Amino acid sequence: MERIGLLAGIGALPVEIARAAKELGYEVYAVALLPDTDQRLRDYADDYQEINVLKVGKILKYLKKNDIHKVTMIGKVTKEVLFAKKTLPDLKAMQILMRVPDRKDDTIMLAIIDELRKIDVETFDQTELIRKLMPGKGVLTKRQPTEAELKDMEFGFQMAKEIGRMDVGQTVVVKDMAVMALEAIEGTDACILRGGKLAGGNAVVAKVAKPQQDSRFDVPTVGLKTLQMMVETGAKALAIEADATLLVERAEVIALAEANDITIMAM
Repeated sequence: MERIGLLAGIGALPVEIARAAKELGYEVYAVALLPDTDQRLRDYADDYQEINVLKVGKILKYLKKNDIHKVTMIGKVTKEVLFAKKTLPDLKAMQILMRVPDRKDDTIMLAIIDELRKIDVETFDQTELIRKLMPGKGVLTKRQPTEAELKDMEFGFQMAKEIGRMDVGQTVVVKDMAVMALEAIEGTDACILRGGKLAGGNAVVAKVAKPQQDSRFDVPTVGLKTLQMMVETGAKALAIEADATLLVERAEVIALAEANDITIMAM
């Protein structure tokens, strides 16, 4: 039976990947990278370890010890961990950070993938096991977007593509063809909260893949928490990129959107 390593951040996505892997007959060796990693992951893991994301050397040793040659990195891990100073990076992490020319998401992730390759570990496409979670084009809710919302969706989509091109973020909050907030280091949820409050209600959220998206990491994802942030700020429309965005907990997301008169469209 083939083993895969699952380097898991926050959210429901690592659970979805682990469940799909088990259904396909893989042995799952899971590493929880943060204290808030979904504990349901334990139910689908043949082995489960908690190793902080900044302890890169320890993670590499774990993979070598367990003869793992194929991994996926899935779930939310923001760069805040680099600056919060709650956990000190180990020597291997420090070597990576000192070697890279900048601390953009792609730069750091590609450096980690390179370290994995050095120990004969392949990083596979995040969507390989869960492509079914990517909606095709169309409105996913009963309520269709209004003409004004559709204009904001298209505008927000374009703006999100631009910040993605610069490897800044994937999410934009807009209202009346004006940008309320751009996602940076704080992540999608905080961006929605900030932009939604600045908009004073009826904001539109757009989340897309980067033009240069590497599907081995940071594939755009929306889930229940995304919708909860929208509800909290009175946002009324969500645009995602069709066939490129993972929609987790779909039934719950749609139900919450319907209950709060929010429209969701894959564009």
